[in-house]
Amino acid sequence: MRDFLGEDAWSDLLTRATHRQHRAGTLLLRQGEPGTHVLAVVSGATKVTRHEPDGNRTLLAFRGPGELLGEIAVLDDRGRSASVEAMSRCVVGVVGKPVFLRFATEYGLFPLLVRYALSRLRESDQARAGGDVTGRLAAVLVRLADIAGESVPRGGDSLELALTRDDLAQHLRISRNTVTAALTGLSRYVRVSRKRIVIDDLPALRGVEATVVSRD
Repeated sequence: MRDFLGEDAWSDLLTRATHRQHRAGTLLLRQGEPGTHVLAVVSGATKVTRHEPDGNRTLLAFRGPGELLGEIAVLDDRGRSASVEAMSRCVVGVVGKPVFLRFATEYGLFPLLVRYALSRLRESDQARAGGDVTGRLAAVLVRLADIAGESVPRGGDSLELALTRDDLAQHLRISRNTVTAALTGLSRYVRVSRKRIVIDDLPALRGVEATVVSRD
């Protein structure tokens, strides 16, 4: 959303927000709850998930700094269609519904929200495009590390993301077993723990992504 609004308008929105810090794994928005506010992501990575009527959970998207979360429920007066969880340490700006609607009116934001929604759909389709599985997985993990705003040099602190193999399988539209096999191939750089993916060597992971891209 920051790219659509411009830096000045985005900064103005953040001045109207209450800023809060959250740990990885914190539920930021809950599916079904009323749209009383929106979240402007200042830093960190989040994931958007939806619980289906059959009991399954679908991962819809990853979101990071400059993104707006929960705006649809504010605009259509319905319950939230999905939940949002922090994947890393993050800071969000909480903007109450009346404040956001006033801001949207002042900046003529309503047409932009349609373009914003379409751009997010295209992004989701691109993430699920075919190709080398290991390279696609490396690309997703690198992007999430960048979203989280962290740097993980060799020998430095690891980056822990509240992310599971099931999440990655849903996002890439591949089987969990395929994700497990690809993660095994990346085991020198990435570890899997309970409900967490830990990146130990981000530069090397970037190298894997770059190698696959150059082959393509």
